[in-house]
Amino acid sequence: MSHRYLCTISQSNYYLKIYFVCNLTYNNFISLKINKHSLKNRLIRQLDVGHLRHALSTLDLMTLQNSPPDLTTYTILLTSCIRFRNFQLGKLVHRKLIQSRLELDSVVLNTLISLYSKCGDTETARSIFEGMGNRRDLVSWNAMVSCFANNSMELQAMWTFLDMLELGFYPNEYCFTAVIRACSNSNYSWVGEIIYGNGDLGSAYKVFEKMPERNLVTWTLMITRFAQLGCARDAIDLFVDMELSGFAPDRFTYSSVFSACTELGLLALGKQLHSRVIRFRFALDVCVGCSLVNMYAKCTADGLVDDSRKTFDRMPAHNVMSWTAIITAYVQSGECDKEAIELFYRMISGQIRPNQFSISSVLKACGNLSDPYIGEEVYGYAMKLGLALVNCVQHSVSSMYAKSGRMEDAQKAFDFLFEKNLISYNAIVDGYAKNMDLLSGAASIGAMSKGEQIHGRLLKEGFESNQCICNALISMYSRCGNIEVAFQVFDQMEDRNVISWTSMITGFAKHGFAARALEMFRKMLEKGTKPNKITFVAVLSACSHLGMISEGWKHINSMYEVHGIVPRMEHYARMVDLLGWSGLLVEAMEFINSMPVMADALVWRSLLGACRAHGNTELGKHAAEMILEQEPDDPAAYILLSNLHASAGQWRDMVKIRKSMKERNLIKEAGHSWIEVENMVHGFHVGDTSHPQAREIY
Repeated sequence: MSHRYLCTISQSNYYLKIYFVCNLTYNNFISLKINKHSLKNRLIRQLDVGHLRHALSTLDLMTLQNSPPDLTTYTILLTSCIRFRNFQLGKLVHRKLIQSRLELDSVVLNTLISLYSKCGDTETARSIFEGMGNRRDLVSWNAMVSCFANNSMELQAMWTFLDMLELGFYPNEYCFTAVIRACSNSNYSWVGEIIYGNGDLGSAYKVFEKMPERNLVTWTLMITRFAQLGCARDAIDLFVDMELSGFAPDRFTYSSVFSACTELGLLALGKQLHSRVIRFRFALDVCVGCSLVNMYAKCTADGLVDDSRKTFDRMPAHNVMSWTAIITAYVQSGECDKEAIELFYRMISGQIRPNQFSISSVLKACGNLSDPYIGEEVYGYAMKLGLALVNCVQHSVSSMYAKSGRMEDAQKAFDFLFEKNLISYNAIVDGYAKNMDLLSGAASIGAMSKGEQIHGRLLKEGFESNQCICNALISMYSRCGNIEVAFQVFDQMEDRNVISWTSMITGFAKHGFAARALEMFRKMLEKGTKPNKITFVAVLSACSHLGMISEGWKHINSMYEVHGIVPRMEHYARMVDLLGWSGLLVEAMEFINSMPVMADALVWRSLLGACRAHGNTELGKHAAEMILEQEPDDPAAYILLSNLHASAGQWRDMVKIRKSMKERNLIKEAGHSWIEVENMVHGFHVGDTSHPQAREIY
């Protein structure tokens, strides 16, 4: 052993202790110069399996190796102490944190409040909270209200709650849950009954009606509870009654009413109220601004976020709530995920610290883009902030990997979840469903098997009637070809939404049951479910399969005229496919020329395929030229045009195209298929005879 490791007798003894505690090998022991990163990873692994004291020894070793732990490390360790209810060890970590002389941020301070709250030391928790000053956020207030409520200090909990409202913090569901526990004192029972109504919103309203005097706070609390518990129409009616009673709404009232407008899709009313909050200068408030951003994002046709962005840009100052609202709006729009990621980077570059919800939203954007590499960067940043272990972040990580086709990583993230719920199950089932198409065939078969296992677990845990779970199961079974099981899941659903109907219509259309798809669409409209753009892609595909031209015209015209949906390129492509394969090539060309937007390669590819089927070389050549003008390296266009010339006996032109492909190094991907026999997957490619049982097979 080198003399540079033999510092003092006590230090050597300490290393020996670390060696035995952490189960280091002899080679590791004689080379204890371990870098900070590997030590931190070791500490996290030890915490994952509940070895808190081993992790604490690793923390000490980091200090001895001149690579002192950062705030994230302390936060993760403190969180684990709370999770495993080892409060004495948590206090020891706090002492070490004080000795480190690190400048504490709101995340670690909030964790310390939770630690002392859980062990009943309310004075220390209060001291930490009061010392935070302007570093207090919603989590801090929620932690302090919970601290008092859980330790039989109801009056202090109520005062803290009222102070929180006074300072402009808008309570979330967790804060409401905490404050209700503080309402056992008869003087404040009316607040508790209004907030929760003893579990019955009707009872809460009866208490509200019987109150001899009502003030702005009671009106706003009742409106908020209606909005939060799914009674948006009642919230708006109560808002009108409040104004008729002579009370002027404040920013909290308007925030709740905007949420109700969002729930009901009442954009016109929301815009009227928006003009009022501008007039009364409430539009500059962060809570009101966030509600407006959310309203415009969810209520605007086709998910456009222009109005949300304008509202956001007009806000004089931004905090984590407003940034999270606009990032979430871009993600929810369905087509602005890159912009959401850019906004996230702008947010953190402006010294705004993200919370678990902003991290979760940007991870969803990475999943939508199938870009796990940026997602892993974001997740690394979440680890640095001590947010990596929060359940909603872990949900998004699992979903991101699933959408990116990395099901093994998705499963690991899913298994790591401390608390699995419907969202996490839905994400993993949906991941297996989508990977029927995204993964290689062998992996798809494995995904199907995994999906069935997850289905079994869901049945066992009583989630079989959940709408989101059933939608994912329908998608999974239909994608892998088991359309009847998919329909069985659909048929047993008590509550169906547009996703349920669309998944089933799409499944029938893709598997050749076009008539059943159109019948399903008819029933969907009869039930009053409003279709979306994806529904119409499936409906137009079904019309194409059956050659139902007049039906196709009816549906594409009804998209905007009846349902307010602007047709997109995939809808135009399905219509061209319908006309072309029905032999109406001239009409298909006229339709392309009449489109309000320039046709892309997808539309021209549909026409080219139809031209080949009907032997129209001249029009097919034009379609191929238009494809190659937009996508010059598309081998499919060359192959289709080559086959078109071949079917017309134009061999010289065919050879010319093949030669052009060779010069460009364009190769058509070989067809391939898989089959599973006795838990073993067998793969086959066109012209491939490498299988060990090729003689018997062929």
